[in-house]
Amino acid sequence: VQLQACGGGLVQAGGSLRLSCVASGRTFSNNGMGWFRRTPGKERDFVASANWNGGATFYADSVQDRFTISRDNAKNTMYLQMSNLTPEDTAVYYCAAARFAWGSSTTSDYVYWGQGTQVTVSS
Repeated sequence: VQLQACGGGLVQAGGSLRLSCVASGRTFSNNGMGWFRRTPGKERDFVASANWNGGATFYADSVQDRFTISRDNAKNTMYLQMSNLTPEDTAVYYCAAARFAWGSSTTSDYVYWGQGTQVTVSS
């Protein structure tokens, strides 16, 4: 079972990126999924989550109205559309699948983790 996060890169402040998280080895269409991020020296912070069908989403205050989480269960893929990026968004972004059908902001509720993709926002 593997979650592969991709789409990170270097972008200027105010720009946009779309991260993807592709699952392989099993389907996660019955699981909540989420995005987290970590900067050096800090814990992994919650970014956004979606329930099993993407109908219920939840965002950290810092990304509300700038980021959009979505998923395509037919493709076993989750996305994070990030807009109006700031240098404070610079981090390694991780996708994860929860142990239940709804999303969560708590890292311990997630049982599968991707390897992370670096997002760097220059000022």
